[in-house]
Amino acid sequence: MDIKNEVLYRVYFLLFGLVTPAALTLIYYTVKIGVLEGEDWRDLGRNNFIVERDIEAERGNIMAADGSLLATDVPIFDLYWDPLTPTEDDFLANVDSLAHCFANYIDTDYTVGAAYDYLFQLRDTVNFRKNRNVLLKSRVSYSEKKKIEQFPLFNLGQFRGGLIARKRNERKRPFGLLARRTIGYVRDQASDIGLESFYDEVLGGQPGTQMMIPLDRKRDLWMPLENLSSIEPKNGDDILTTLDINIQDITEEALLKGMQTHDADWGVAMVMEVNTGAIKAIANIERGKTGWYESYNHAIGTRTEPGSTFKAASMLALLEDGFVNLQTDSIDIEKGRTEFYDREMEDSYSNSANLDTISVRRAFEISSNVGIAKLVQHNYGTKTKANDEKAAALFIERMHQFNLHLATGIDLEGEKNPLIKEAYNTTDDQWSGTTLPWMSTGYELLITPLQLLNFYNTIANDGQQMKPILVTEIQRYGQTVEVFKPTVLKRQIASKKSVEQLQSLLEGVVENGTAAKLKTSRYTFAGKTGTAQIDYRRTDKGTRIGGYQASFAGYFPAKNPRYSAIVVIRRPRRAGFYGGDVAGPIFREIADKCFDSLTDLHDPIIEPATNVTWKANQLPHMDIGRKEDMNVVLDYLGIQSSGTPETPLVVTMRREGRDSVLLERRSMPEGKIPNVVGMGLRDALFQLENLGVKVKIDGAGKVVRQSLIPGTDPRNQTITLRLN
Repeated sequence: MDIKNEVLYRVYFLLFGLVTPAALTLIYYTVKIGVLEGEDWRDLGRNNFIVERDIEAERGNIMAADGSLLATDVPIFDLYWDPLTPTEDDFLANVDSLAHCFANYIDTDYTVGAAYDYLFQLRDTVNFRKNRNVLLKSRVSYSEKKKIEQFPLFNLGQFRGGLIARKRNERKRPFGLLARRTIGYVRDQASDIGLESFYDEVLGGQPGTQMMIPLDRKRDLWMPLENLSSIEPKNGDDILTTLDINIQDITEEALLKGMQTHDADWGVAMVMEVNTGAIKAIANIERGKTGWYESYNHAIGTRTEPGSTFKAASMLALLEDGFVNLQTDSIDIEKGRTEFYDREMEDSYSNSANLDTISVRRAFEISSNVGIAKLVQHNYGTKTKANDEKAAALFIERMHQFNLHLATGIDLEGEKNPLIKEAYNTTDDQWSGTTLPWMSTGYELLITPLQLLNFYNTIANDGQQMKPILVTEIQRYGQTVEVFKPTVLKRQIASKKSVEQLQSLLEGVVENGTAAKLKTSRYTFAGKTGTAQIDYRRTDKGTRIGGYQASFAGYFPAKNPRYSAIVVIRRPRRAGFYGGDVAGPIFREIADKCFDSLTDLHDPIIEPATNVTWKANQLPHMDIGRKEDMNVVLDYLGIQSSGTPETPLVVTMRREGRDSVLLERRSMPEGKIPNVVGMGLRDALFQLENLGVKVKIDGAGKVVRQSLIPGTDPRNQTITLRLN
């Protein structure tokens, strides 16, 4: 063989024997890795790099005026397990015990043997390139998470045992639906509402950061790398509201009862503190497909023609301009029927048909449309042709003076601006010759229930107008960081004389007028009824009415008022439609229960005795409370006590033959059924329902017996509480 051929053979050998197979192998693996297995490898690549992820901050609490929690963040966890993280030795050494714990505490549908097989199956079948993380249990409480983390294998930590806890915060409302719309929501796929929305920056805090590695992108599951630094989240601040749990409950209950009685479309009830403008209760109830709901805040977001409750503003204008004298002036109400230009106005008061000339005071008390409209039209509309426009503008100027053209600026989003027409603006406001008389009786204008309540609150406050407020403090870890003091919007909306005269008129409505059947001998209140036509159409054949809106606005007690309140019921369908028949009784029920429950509204019968001798059977027994509070109460009542329990909660024990009580410890075991005997129903429900326990109630009063023994596992449990 010559040298040339030998070289060629060697080249062919290298080319076809080594290079070509290597090239084909490279092509094969390129296609396999890039095309056939490309997505798998890309997933693996995406799931194996470290990124900086935000850590959710805990949202601040929303609290009632007494510090009770209205909304709070409760941490819950979803627990995942990576079956391939443990080594073979660690897994085999712990799988027996883990199967027992799994079957008894994680998923009780499994027997121990089935749990054992399931754990082996997970380890054998999990595809490590896609999803190695198996959901063990969702919505786990913090105490339950800590317990599961101590299970065999899991107690080796996430990098040896494979247990991964994904934390998320869930917003809880301990008082359920109470003040639901006012508290509000912050939601990802819907509009934010209420205090949660308005104070979102305060409550939301600032997220932190943590270096993490992705475990399952589809389920947004990441594992923090504990050996790398992180920035701790800054939790949100708390807000202290003006809401009074007791008054809110009273208001919602009375409004719901009224809505059911009258089968109305929607209703609003609010209570405001006169001197400060603090909202103590705000309730909205609306008819739904399956029941009654608080689905929209009509109190601030719905403008309506208020009807006769607006006559108080018309009368205040007349008094302020000196156009009427309550001692001497009278008005011919023409038997409750008159005409203004081409339109007829009539009274709704049944006895008006028998009346001609009556005093101005009486016209207001019986809510005569004709009487009030004639007074306004005469003084502001038809004095002389030369000053018609000037006079009408004066009436509108008075409405502006009372701030009825402005929103209140309450710390809730969604408040609508009122509509008060501009005098003789025929283009935008459709002003006509009949606008003044109809406006004076609460038509051809729009106002929200809150804005009207604020006017009545101002009258109760002797003419000083306060800004309605819902939040008094921002707190951080229990310490006050910002205080919102009561704000005066206007020192005096009218002269004190005019305001005092209007106060006497509002008292007369309850004593002698359209609300006379609502008065009580226990206390006095003042206010005005309102009945407005809604969805009406005026035709050549008369006015066609689509329904009514009943309202009552006022304050109590009449002398030195503490609270103002308003009730608005839209389209009542049965049991009446007048304000005095529909809204008035709801107002009266709210006032009654506030008067009953708030002792500071009562005049003291006797001064409290400084030295009280207590009989043994009068001493408190089995009453539970915070240790500090209990000591204050016992000291005030002059009851001697002994015992120094170390628990935050204590229970009083009466001792035979002793004139003192013993304070004993009362602990609340974490994650177990507590002893709630001696608690009030609300406190007991808070403790039990936070554990997921279903509660049945028998009787009323405080808890005297419970069906489950303290220390019982709360899962899937129903407890019956006997109250007395």
